[in-house]
Amino acid sequence: MTVQTLAQDTDFGRIYAEVQDFYARHFHLLDAGRAEEWARTYTEDGYFHPEVLDRPVQGHAALTEGVRRTHAELTAKGAQRRHWHGMVAVAPRDADTLDVRCYALVFETPRGGASALRMSCVCEDVLVRDGGDWKIRERKVTRDDMTPA
Repeated sequence: MTVQTLAQDTDFGRIYAEVQDFYARHFHLLDAGRAEEWARTYTEDGYFHPEVLDRPVQGHAALTEGVRRTHAELTAKGAQRRHWHGMVAVAPRDADTLDVRCYALVFETPRGGASALRMSCVCEDVLVRDGGDWKIRERKVTRDDMTPA
């Protein structure tokens, strides 16, 4: 594996900053329950595949419905979720395709209660340029509590 640093490649530095910005916007939309806007951060045929599901959730309609349902459940029980992505490793395949691997922490806060870490995951994405923006074509999520050591 070749490691690039910002000092070695300014184009890589720009791309890395774009990826960080993409994830910030992407997860703000998710945590706010803005399902349709969040789903549009995926390509038309993009998919989300957490290991707890037999099949990936694919396409904007299915992705939107999943976020709407989860956000409604959280709202009904008076809870807020926050997603935090860190340790973001970006490996360019080419100028328009990136492999991104990072750690994801999901916190949940009940109304009037203390925040708690709900899960710790590894998130592996394939990002592609689409109309000048980065979008997710593939997302695989593995949970630390379900993955053998």
